[in-house]
Formats: sequence, structure tokens, C-alpha cells
Amino acid sequence: MPATLEVESTLTDRYQTTVPEMVRRSLRLGKRDRVHYSIRPNGEVVLSRAEVSETDDPVLGQFLGFLSRDIASHPERLQALDASFMQRLQSLTTGIEVDLDAPLSADDE
Repeated sequence: MPATLEVESTLTDRYQTTVPEMVRRSLRLGKRDRVHYSIRPNGEVVLSRAEVSETDDPVLGQFLGFLSRDIASHPERLQALDASFMQRLQSLTTGIEVDLDAPLSADDE
């Protein structure tokens, strides 16, 4: 039977922790990867790499990660939208209905 490796990490005041390097390497985890927790009846918790769902959009995830890092690094770049710009946007979209749950199709061009 293979040996069981054990490592520990500490919770911060915000209940966050760093996944130890040995665990990251074992699960092949990279930055922004998701992890899955299985909680067993005896209180044991199993941490594994979360499977990527077919509905996950890797491009959108990368873009949102980029925006998050940029905002955190350069909050001075954020600018409020002025009222006239918002009115212009609303006038251009009045009467247009969008079903955000509808699948995208190349045939709709």
C-alpha cells in the first residue's frame, strides 16, 4: 500500500489558507484553478481538482481574472460613467430584448 503524505496549512483571520506546494503539484493546480471538497460522514474532507464543466468559458474566466488583477493593481484607473453617456446607451438599446440564457449560434449572423 502506498505511503500517505500529510501536510498542514493555517487558516487566516478570513478563513483562507494557502494550498501547500506538495498538494498543488500532486493535483497539478495552477493559479485560478478550482478545487473540490468532499466531506465524508466521519468528518474527513477530501480535496481534489475540480473538473471543468462544459459550460465553463475558459476565455471569459481568463478575461475576468485579468480585470480583477488590473483593478486590484491600479484602482486609480477606474472612472465613473457620466449621466449623458448612460442616457445615450439606454436610448440605443430601448426596445431591444435579449435572452441571456439563449445559446449562441453562428447561424444568427
